[in-house]
Amino acid sequence: MSKSILLLGAGGHAFVITDILHTLQDITGEALYGKIDFLDDASELAVGKLAELEQIGRNYEEVFCCIGNNQFRKELLEKAERLEMKVPVLIHPTAYISPSAVVKAGTVVEPGAIINSNSVIEEGCIISPGAIVDHNVTIGKYCHINAGAICKAGAVIPAGTKLDAGEIAKGY
Repeated sequence: MSKSILLLGAGGHAFVITDILHTLQDITGEALYGKIDFLDDASELAVGKLAELEQIGRNYEEVFCCIGNNQFRKELLEKAERLEMKVPVLIHPTAYISPSAVVKAGTVVEPGAIINSNSVIEEGCIISPGAIVDHNVTIGKYCHINAGAICKAGAVIPAGTKLDAGEIAKGY
């Protein structure tokens, strides 16, 4: 049976998330998410404003934050946590995640991204298309590892950091 999800934000990043949601299936091949709606302060597509998260959010099984700004994403995810809302991890089917890696709630791993062995991706991160997180990397909460960025083995990325497209974070 498909789930309902409320997306916080209806901008460009929300459409990336929506595309990912449409690729996800349960074990029977049915779409994992059958109802996808938005909260946004400036979009005609939204079913309400972000300030209405508590009232509207209770009508959905899950919520996911689609805000690119690390600080704003942190604030919204912390609010969802205080409201005891379920926040999933979203992983595009073409991403590679090592079985020994840990990816925490509110994180999205986009198409073609790689997360190698023994790496930890904390809550609320964006791992963009083609990003490489090598082995034994720790990425703090609410980071954005942009398209094609590389986190070399052993790198530690502090919470709230944005690695720009193509940037390389040194490791060991």
